[in-house]
Parts: sequence; C-alpha cells; structure tokens
Amino acid sequence: MPDPINLVFDLDGTLIDSAPQIHAAANFVFGAKGLPAFLQETVRGFIGNGVGVLVSRLMAHQGLAEDPELHAELVESFISIYEEAFDLTTLYAGVKTMLLDLAAAGHGLGICTNKPAGPTRAVLQHFGLTELFPVVIGGDSLPQRKPDPAPLLAALSALQPGRALFVGDSEVDAETAARAGVPFALFTGGYRKAPADSLGARLIFDHHAALPRLVAHSAARL
Repeated sequence: MPDPINLVFDLDGTLIDSAPQIHAAANFVFGAKGLPAFLQETVRGFIGNGVGVLVSRLMAHQGLAEDPELHAELVESFISIYEEAFDLTTLYAGVKTMLLDLAAAGHGLGICTNKPAGPTRAVLQHFGLTELFPVVIGGDSLPQRKPDPAPLLAALSALQPGRALFVGDSEVDAETAARAGVPFALFTGGYRKAPADSLGARLIFDHHAALPRLVAHSAARL
C-alpha cells in the first residue's frame, strides 16, 4: 500500500459553497453605503483572490474610482459580517465523509485559502471540521496570497514530510499548485471559469465521495 500523502485543500468553491453568503455580505456592505446591489453571478465570478481583490472588483464593476479609504471601510465591514454569518453557506455533498475517510487512511490534511484566517477557522468550527485540519493557512497568514506558491508551501511544511496534493476548484488554485511544483486535483463543481481539462490537473472529480478512491489509486504516481 502506498505511503500516506499530504492533501491541502482550498476552501471556498472546494469544500464549501459560500457564494450565496459572499453575495449577501457584499450587498449588505455596499448597500449600507447607498450603493447598488449585485447579482449573485457577478459576485461569484469575482471570488478567489481574497476579500481585498473581491471588493476592488466590485467597486470597479460599479464604476467607482479608486478610493483607498472607502475600500478599507468596505473590506473591514465585509470581514466583520462574514466572520459570523454561515446561514447561506453549505458544505458540498460528501465533504465530511470524504475528509474522515482520508484522515482514517493516514493522510495529512491542511487548508490553504485566500479567505482570512479568522473567518476560515470560524467556518471550519461551524461545520465541525476543525479537528480534521491541524494546519490552516489563510489569506492573511503570510504577506503573500495564492496564486503565489508561498501559502501552499507553508501549509505543506507544517505537515509531516511526504508527497503532496493540492485540491482546489479554480484557475487560482491550479496556478498555485503549478508554481509550487505540487500535483493538482480539481473539483469541478466550484467557481472555475476555464474548461476543466485546461488547468493541468492530475486528478479531476465532480463529487467528493470519489476523492479517497482516486487518491488511493493514484498515490503511487503523485
């Protein structure tokens, strides 16, 4: 049997569907400033590079000029809401069973996300996943964020030495894995815009129940 490997997961769009929550928070925060609401598909298309980039893209979408003070206020308000709101966020089907199966097989598990560490830990606790992830690297854990490889490499260095796999859903995740020299597994049900077969993924899956089996069958080649 192949030795266990370290699996580091992205969060939004990979383990959780948080787009409805992010959409609601964005509309609340921008609405409090008297600004128009967004369609959910607009917000969904801007997810992936962290709150600061999300707010910048939303401001640009509304034709707002660059305004560092307004940007900082919107980011602060967004994070304060998003850190405690989970009513519109859901786990993708099969996620918890998948994680338990991987942990039972001895694989190391970690998180590498552009979501700030506070909201990341809060949502993991909300869904009862905290104990499964001894390593959590958020978007504010380091000076760099994905697609810079530093956060992924930091997550892997905090786990036991061994082979690795980065599991994500987006172009940002695929670029992060490539720049870190780590094989990539793509969950097709997230926020990706590019064709699935264009991202250089070693494994591709559309339901989380399939991942433990794919890892077991492919571990020797990772």
